[in-house]
Amino acid sequence: MNTKIKIAVIGGTGKSGQYLVQALLAQGFPIKMLLRDPSKFQTPNSLVEFVPGNVTDYNTVHKLIHGCKAVISTLGMGIPASDPDIFSLSTTHVLRAMQAVGVQRYLVTTGLNVDTPFDHKTGKTVLATDWMKNTYPVSTANKQLEYELLANSPVNWTLVRLPMIRQTDERSQLVVSVTDCLGDSINAGSLADFLIEQLFSAEYVKKCPFIANV
Repeated sequence: MNTKIKIAVIGGTGKSGQYLVQALLAQGFPIKMLLRDPSKFQTPNSLVEFVPGNVTDYNTVHKLIHGCKAVISTLGMGIPASDPDIFSLSTTHVLRAMQAVGVQRYLVTTGLNVDTPFDHKTGKTVLATDWMKNTYPVSTANKQLEYELLANSPVNWTLVRLPMIRQTDERSQLVVSVTDCLGDSINAGSLADFLIEQLFSAEYVKKCPFIANV
């Protein structure tokens, strides 16, 4: 594994993003982190470069991605909550900036509620999808729009669909499927490892794998 490439990270202080950042640094990756509030990151590290600002501003996103070889986004609604169109807006800016500076690899996390033409959702995945669509219709529709933007993009994207995230470093067996979610939860540590592995794998390029621990 080439641990010298610089990674642009969006959502690096969130409930899964913080574990991703810890795993990237533990493996020696230099990273650029986009932070609305740089004071939220309290661990000084020479491998970390901060870019203050918001994904809603294209120039900030361009500055973040410039000089990097890949982008990983674990963006959530945040605290205080962002507008529910944050997901499509972020990906719109990221894709534009990636093409401007010649970056090809983009990894994004999202929920089970995103649908693709290749799905064969069953059981709990169907129930979770329907619940999200009924409870959070605006943000669910925006996440679906994010998928459409990716599907029409020339970059090497992967949209990772997640069940409930358990905030733990524990690693356990991972199950991956591009058609259905085969587990109820994912450990944040396992998610971090999976995302880092995909930086150097073409297995799920232009695909939307579900991942879970079993």
